[in-house]
Amino acid sequence: MRQQIISLDDWWSTPQGRHALDWEQRRFQEATVDVFGFNAVQLGVSALHGLDSNRMPHRWLVGMHQVADRGETMVDDTVRQGCQMVCDPAALPFAEQSLDLVLLPHTLEQSAHPHGALREVERVLRPEGRVVISGLNPLSLWAMRQRRSHLLARLGLQGLSDRALYLPRSGEFISHWRIKDWLALLGFEVTAVRFGVYAPAVQSEKWLSRYDWMERHGARWWPVLGAVYTVEAVKRVRGMRLLGPAWKPFRSRALATGVVAGYHTPSQFRDVGAPVPDTQSKKVKDV
Repeated sequence: MRQQIISLDDWWSTPQGRHALDWEQRRFQEATVDVFGFNAVQLGVSALHGLDSNRMPHRWLVGMHQVADRGETMVDDTVRQGCQMVCDPAALPFAEQSLDLVLLPHTLEQSAHPHGALREVERVLRPEGRVVISGLNPLSLWAMRQRRSHLLARLGLQGLSDRALYLPRSGEFISHWRIKDWLALLGFEVTAVRFGVYAPAVQSEKWLSRYDWMERHGARWWPVLGAVYTVEAVKRVRGMRLLGPAWKPFRSRALATGVVAGYHTPSQFRDVGAPVPDTQSKKVKDV
């Protein structure tokens, strides 16, 4: 009998899914509250309100095609939950350098082409634009339980495998250092990596709440073993520099004109009342 596919949307209604969603909600709000611009997009996971604390005038929630088992694709439930559009993460319907902020909550691990999706994000982001990515950590206690479920399934113990299933069956775990390598290749600068949800793989809200002490101490004693992580990065473009307004008076701008050119003519210095330099000198420092 074929196993039932447990999608990411179904997983958010479980106790462990709600526990992880609460942590991610706080992290996305902290990461986006001070990001300024005009256009922001969240791709996938309508249960997460990652742009609520952001103040950009144009914000979109975009649904995505999720990957099922055996390479099949299906449209997630976000189409019926207020999404303006649905698209393939590897082919975003936005113009080049048109967005200031992109959120990818579990988008890469649910995409058939995660590196292609990240390349699309680089295309649509403006220089100095930001991307925030979240995913399930393959080194956590939760992931260990999931791997045990896959091992039992290969051994033919179907009933035990279903009981051991803890995380969404669809998608693929992607480690944070792998995402950091992809970002570096695309010219991004990683500014922050955060881990959370250190509780064991228990399936009741009562027991998850009893392990709150692990949340307080996990970031100090075992920081990279959290079940969920977020990665924040900025798109850097070599050779670009932000210029401020021209606040200097007209006379200062006249002096600056000669300095930028690298040569001063006698007429320029007569206009501003400065002594005429030697015509054989090649460059004059700023006065």
